[in-house]
Amino acid sequence: MTSRTLKTLCILSLALNVGFIGMAAYRYGAAPRNAQNAPPAALADRLGLDADQRAAWNALETPFLQDLSANWVNIRALRQTLLDAIFAAQPDEQKLTDLQTQIAALQSGQQKRVIVQLLAEREVLTADQQSALRALLMREYGEQVSEVEHLHR
Repeated sequence: MTSRTLKTLCILSLALNVGFIGMAAYRYGAAPRNAQNAPPAALADRLGLDADQRAAWNALETPFLQDLSANWVNIRALRQTLLDAIFAAQPDEQKLTDLQTQIAALQSGQQKRVIVQLLAEREVLTADQQSALRALLMREYGEQVSEVEHLHR
């Protein structure tokens, strides 16, 4: 394999890992849109959060999910630009490299944000709730198949 191929595979691997973490956080996140009208969040219910924990959890989740959503918008836009550049009549190697670098930077930042979020959530939870959250996330990661894998099967 060429170094370019290895670099591309590494970036795709990072993208998939960040995508898995982001999807798990998004899928199981507890961010009521309107605290008075929103139903209880599924994850908060599954973890058995009490009222104080739920308030702290929601305070952590709302800005996190907003950040995550905004970051995904940027990643999707860059991915579209990358695909356009890949399938251009004359692909520009430097442009491809620059786009890969930009996407990798956003994904790295997002992965760091997810870790910070999970560490903050951990502080809200009891030991049993931490174990339950870990088990849910581990199950989610174990069951996920990336869209790239799915498309190529």
